[in-house]
Amino acid sequence: MQKYLAEFIGTFFLVMTVGLVVIAPGAGPLAPLAIGSVLMVMIYAGGHISGAHYNPAVTLAVWMRGQSSARDAVLYMVAQVVAAVVAALVVGFLKSGAVVTAATPNIGQALLAELLFTFALAYVVLNVATSKDTSGNSYFGLAIGFTVLVGAFAVGGISGGAFNPAVAIGITIMGLSKWVNLWLFLVANFAGGALAAVVFRMLNVNEQIEAKLPPAVNESSDRNVAL
Repeated sequence: MQKYLAEFIGTFFLVMTVGLVVIAPGAGPLAPLAIGSVLMVMIYAGGHISGAHYNPAVTLAVWMRGQSSARDAVLYMVAQVVAAVVAALVVGFLKSGAVVTAATPNIGQALLAELLFTFALAYVVLNVATSKDTSGNSYFGLAIGFTVLVGAFAVGGISGGAFNPAVAIGITIMGLSKWVNLWLFLVANFAGGALAAVVFRMLNVNEQIEAKLPPAVNESSDRNVAL
């Protein structure tokens, strides 16, 4: 139960921060810095409990990599989505009266942008937080948070910079994205996470894959943290 609560808390603060810094009056051009920073600190806070995925696409990648049971993967995703919904409702209360305009992205460009940076995010997670070669490092949270920061600066104006199905659901409820475009994020984000797991396994053929281990109990070798 502790793992799922940790996933809920981390995802809640991530999605809530996204809404608060994007909806005016927000953080303006510094919004990506706030989003990457809250992800980083929540990863450091919850990594030892749940692995700090906070992202269904990352959970998919970790499961495909062989370091999460199917049961935990499903329950993590449920906790993440519920947290996103609650966070969106809190943002709606805190920003009541704000004028929110839904983005109208170019579908092709947005799909590619979300796919590429979700791949980058999950790829970084797998390499800095699950590989034996980087086990015990102290920079995993910074690397993951900065990946989201870079992605938000680079393609936020193209796709919205979700890189996370839970964030996509949250911003849709907030009115920052149209419901008709939700499929775009779900397809691109899950595809990016799956592709990252495939590439990781191709590049780490000599590393033993420890299948069916829940992230929180694999403390001896890996952290399994992420967005």
